[in-house]
Amino acid sequence: MARLSIPAYLLAPLAMSVALGGMLAAPLASAQSQLKIAVVNVPRLLEEAPQAKTAMQALQDEFSPRQREMAAQQKDLKAKEEKLQRDGAVMAENERRNAEKELREGQRDLARKQNEYVEDLNVRRNEELGKLQRSLLQEVQAYARSSGYDLVVGDGVLFVNEQLDITPQVLSALQARAKSGGVKPASPPAKQ
Repeated sequence: MARLSIPAYLLAPLAMSVALGGMLAAPLASAQSQLKIAVVNVPRLLEEAPQAKTAMQALQDEFSPRQREMAAQQKDLKAKEEKLQRDGAVMAENERRNAEKELREGQRDLARKQNEYVEDLNVRRNEELGKLQRSLLQEVQAYARSSGYDLVVGDGVLFVNEQLDITPQVLSALQARAKSGGVKPASPPAKQ
């Protein structure tokens, strides 16, 4: 088996860079032990924040009239269909064809309205979710800055010690901001 020999002029810089890396890593390791780190449960914030509940209620209020209109149209179509089934045999041929045509057109119109409703609702929900996510991000950043955190992790956390979870504090700040109606993110509650 051939033995690999490394020339001495290559070993000196390699040894120097390993030593330099070790010297640089030592202060970094001690700085890491002094970092103030926290975790935020983003799905919990999205679910429990009063701003999220307000946004969902606004969407419900905005889209409920259209939902009621479609329900009424669906009920009307069902009544027409039942009448056609019940009386179709005794109707004149022309009258029956007109009733069938009217029923088909009504069903197509309802399907079109339902598709538009779903699309409009999804667009508005995504808009509101984007606004909410930006607002929550600002709140978390403001809380982290005012509390002196160096790092706040949100997604992809598989385990966290409860002492590092600042979600309840951020939720409290969000609730305080919602009650005060203020635009600026609230400061963190005083530690006890």
